Amino acid sequence: MKKENLALITALRHELHKNPEPSNKEVWTKKRLIEFLKTHTSLEIVDRGKWFYAVYRAGEGKRNIAFRADFDAILLYEKTDLSYVSQNPGVSHKCGHDGHSACLVGLALEIDQEGASQNVFFLFQHAEETGDGAAEAAVFIKENDIHEIFAYHNMSGWPEKAIVVRDGTAQFASRGMVIHMEGTPTHASMPEYGKNPAFAIAQVINAIPEYTAAENNNGLVLCTVIQVDVGERAFGVAASRGDLLLTIRAEFEEELDQLQENLEKMALEKGNADGIDVTFSYHDVFPVTANHQESSNKIRQVCREKGFQAMELDEGIRGSEDFGHYLKETKGAMCYIGNGEEYPQVHTNDYDFPDSIIETAVELFKGLVELS
Repeated sequence: MKKENLALITALRHELHKNPEPSNKEVWTKKRLIEFLKTHTSLEIVDRGKWFYAVYRAGEGKRNIAFRADFDAILLYEKTDLSYVSQNPGVSHKCGHDGHSACLVGLALEIDQEGASQNVFFLFQHAEETGDGAAEAAVFIKENDIHEIFAYHNMSGWPEKAIVVRDGTAQFASRGMVIHMEGTPTHASMPEYGKNPAFAIAQVINAIPEYTAAENNNGLVLCTVIQVDVGERAFGVAASRGDLLLTIRAEFEEELDQLQENLEKMALEKGNADGIDVTFSYHDVFPVTANHQESSNKIRQVCREKGFQAMELDEGIRGSEDFGHYLKETKGAMCYIGNGEEYPQVHTNDYDFPDSIIETAVELFKGLVELS
């Protein structure tokens, strides 16, 4: 990577870090990225509202390869002495999406200056943290006949600049599930005249260990109780409504579907038996991120050719990533670049995307572009 490009991109990363915006509100961030690309490259820019992409055209009939970066921040106060500390109280780039976007701009600079034998698409996506972004932007794949797409995430706990990859499930599928039960109130002294959802909710909770047991599933299946909200703080009135909030998660999407079906069936059965209405809603829905082996192998090949340390992810990461939406539409892979084995974890106050991995990310992506 050219030194002048690295300096430009590092400064851009700091600027993005200083001005974070949460999911679906990344107005300034998107505008700044487009402005930077227009100033420093001659790439075609396609604005799609909340997201956009830039294109390097190698010519008709050429293969179309894409790279994706997310640019949203999270809701967390930043308490550091960084010179580029967040200027938006309560919002900060504590997941490293400022770095992801800066690296993709770095790739765009290098490809624009050096050229490529393939058509290269640089996709900048909003709202990864909530799962909305890729669900909306996935139309990009078919609209542009993308043959393959790649992305990376910075990852603490791995050696600095090491590239980590895995075939198949790289990150689990997950959903936020709300089970709402609506009964009828009664005086607390006469519970027999009301319809109380507490017992049905308790039975659903008690069934969770059986549904998630290892012997009943091929991969890891998890169901985490987030909140149980039943009744009101009024000791004279029996509970008549309740919400059970769960995060359901699985290594394989079909087993997540089965868990959801089991929970819905149990809730309806127990609730209806007590004369209680039961409804469901879902939030922060993420698909499984399942890497294609052919694409993962290309990442391994580039590591060999460029002398990068390559490591294998032994099992999928439980946390979710919306990049899986793209992998349902075309070949591709998500990999990880190590921040350092003792580096602070993402989503914590001490974390800041390490500028030291910018060049590694750009060179990795350049290597993938160079493969025929």
